[in-house]
Amino acid sequence: MIKNRKFSTSLFVGLCLLFQYLPIIVMVIFSFNSAKSLSNFKGFSFYWYEELFKNNELMSAVFVSVSIAIIATLVSTILGTITAIGLSKSKKIVRQIVLQLNQLPILNPEIVTAISLMLFFAAFKVDKGYMTMLFAHIAFCTPFVITNVLPKVRRLDPNLSDAAMDLGATPFQALTKVILPQIKPAIFTGALLAFTMSFDDFIISYFVTGNGVQNISIAVYNMSKRINPSINALSAIVVFVILGVLALSYIVPAIVKKKTTSKVRKRTARIVIALSCLALVIGIAVRESNKPVLRVFNWGEYVDKSVIKAFEKEYDCKVVYETFDSNESMYTKYTGGNKYDILVPSDYMIERLIKEERIQKLDWSLITNRDSLDTSIMNQPFDPNNEYWAPYFYGNVGIVYDKTKVDEADLGQGFEILRNQKYKGNIYMYDSVRDSFTVALKALGYSMNSDNDAEIQEAYQWLANQKETMAPVYGGDEIIDSMKNSEKAMAIMYSGDAAAIMAENENMDFYLPTEGTNVWFDGFVITNECQEVTLAHEFINYMISDENALLNTLEVGYLTSNKHASAIAKEEDFEGNSAYGIRTDLTGNDEVFTYQDNALKEKYAILWTKIISQ
Repeated sequence: MIKNRKFSTSLFVGLCLLFQYLPIIVMVIFSFNSAKSLSNFKGFSFYWYEELFKNNELMSAVFVSVSIAIIATLVSTILGTITAIGLSKSKKIVRQIVLQLNQLPILNPEIVTAISLMLFFAAFKVDKGYMTMLFAHIAFCTPFVITNVLPKVRRLDPNLSDAAMDLGATPFQALTKVILPQIKPAIFTGALLAFTMSFDDFIISYFVTGNGVQNISIAVYNMSKRINPSINALSAIVVFVILGVLALSYIVPAIVKKKTTSKVRKRTARIVIALSCLALVIGIAVRESNKPVLRVFNWGEYVDKSVIKAFEKEYDCKVVYETFDSNESMYTKYTGGNKYDILVPSDYMIERLIKEERIQKLDWSLITNRDSLDTSIMNQPFDPNNEYWAPYFYGNVGIVYDKTKVDEADLGQGFEILRNQKYKGNIYMYDSVRDSFTVALKALGYSMNSDNDAEIQEAYQWLANQKETMAPVYGGDEIIDSMKNSEKAMAIMYSGDAAAIMAENENMDFYLPTEGTNVWFDGFVITNECQEVTLAHEFINYMISDENALLNTLEVGYLTSNKHASAIAKEEDFEGNSAYGIRTDLTGNDEVFTYQDNALKEKYAILWTKIISQ
C-alpha cells in the first residue's frame, strides 16, 4: 500500500513537471526548425539563431535587460538590506508604517504600478528611456529584498553588534563583519529574486521606457505580433544560460570552497561592482551629435527595417523607432508624457486625435509622392479632406477557410456560416469585442458602428447563441499558425494575416461576406509636439514612395496605399495567395470604424465580458 502511494505521488509529480516543462522543450526543439512555422517541424537548422544575432534590435534589448537587471539588483539589494537592518532597530509604530508602505508595490497589480510610475515621470517632465526604466526596476525590486531580509535580521541576537563595538569594532565593522555574514543567505535570496523580477518584467518596463529603449520582454512581445521564429531561438538561449548558471552554482562552490579566501571574495565583489558600473555608463552614455532626431511610434513588425536604415543614411539623421501593440496602448503612452513626432494610428484613433487637437495638419506640398497614393482610399469619413493623415496600409476583416473542409456553396450565407451546425467546434473567432460585434452586427444587417441599444442587444444575442451552439475557439495571433496547419475549418481573420496563411497552405482561401465588413486604414500623422516638422514630412514622403512602399508591403503582408506598389504586389500575388484582392469601395456595405465614446465603449465591453464568461 505504501509503495503504491509513493508510486502515485511520484507519477503525479512527474506529470506536473512534464506539464510545466513540455512547452519549454517544444520551444527549444522548434528553435532549430528550418521552416518559419511555429508548429510544423520541417528540418533541423541553425538559421533562426543566425537571424537572431543579425538582429541589432534584439541584441540591444538583451544588453538593456541584462545591464538593468544587474544594476537594479545591486542597488535594490543594498537599499533593501540597509532598510531591513534599520527597521529592526526602529520603534514598533515606525516599523509597522514602513512595512505597510513596503507591501503596496508587492500587492499592487503591476499595471497600477506601471501607470503610477509613468505619470510620475510625466509630471516631472523626465524623458523616458534607460534611466527611467532603471529607476522603476529599483523601485519595485527593493520591497522584495526588504521582505526577504527583515525576518532574518529580526532573528539575530541584538547584543552581538553591541558586543562587537565593546570589543573595539567601529559601527561599520560591526555591520560588515558581524551582522552581514549572518544574514548573507537572506541577502542572496533577495538579490536572486530582485534579478528575476527585473529581468523578466514587461508591464512596468513597457510604460516607463521611451526613446527606442526596450528590454527583451518588450522586444519579444512586439515580435510576437507576426510569426517570427527568432523568438524561439532567443528564448532557447535564455533557457540554456539559466541552466548553465544553475549548474555552475552547484559545481563552482564545491571546487573552490577550500581555496576561497576573504581576499578572493572581496576581489570578486569589486569585479561585479565594476562591471555593473561599466554597464550603467554604457547604458546611459549618449554621444553628442548634430544629427536631427525623428521619433516614430509604429505598430510592431510593421515595416521593413532596411527602409528605416536607408532613410537615416540618406537624410543624415537618427530615427528613434518604437512599437506598440494596439491603438489604446499607443494613446496611453503618448498622452502619458512620451514624446513622439510621428504616430501610425488606425482610422478611429486618428479621428480621436483630431478631435482632441493632438496632431497637426500635413503640408502636402512637402509630400511629393502624393500622386502615387490610391485616390480610392483617400478622403475617409474620419478625415474627409485628408488634412491630418497620409495612408500607409489598409485591409479588411473576412473569413479564412479550408477549401477541403468548407463547402463553398455555404459561403453564400455570409457571416451566418459561422452559425452553421456543419462546422460546430471547427471555428476560430477573434477574442476582440469590436471585431466580434462587427461580425454579429453585419450578419444582422446593421452598421458595425451602431449605437442603437436594440441593435446592440440583438448582436449580443447573436454572439451568445453562436457560443452556445457552435463552441467556437476565441484567440488572437496564435490563430495564424493554427490555420496554417488546418486545425479548424474557418477563422475570422485580417487580410494581411490571411496572406501569410495562404502563402504556406494552398488549401486556404479568403472570403469577404457580401453583407459588408470592416475596412480599416492605418496612416501617418504628425504630433503637435514635433520639433522636426520638415524631416517628419520627408519621412512620410519616403515611406509612401514606390520603391519603399513595395518593400514594406512585401515584408508586412498588408496592402500598401501606394497604387503602383499595390499593383505589383497583386501581380506577384504575394507568393501565390489571393488576399490582395481586397474590396475597398465604401459605397456599399463596407464600413470604417468610428471612434466610440467611453459610455458606448463600456456598453459593448460589458456585453462582451458576459459572452466570454458564459
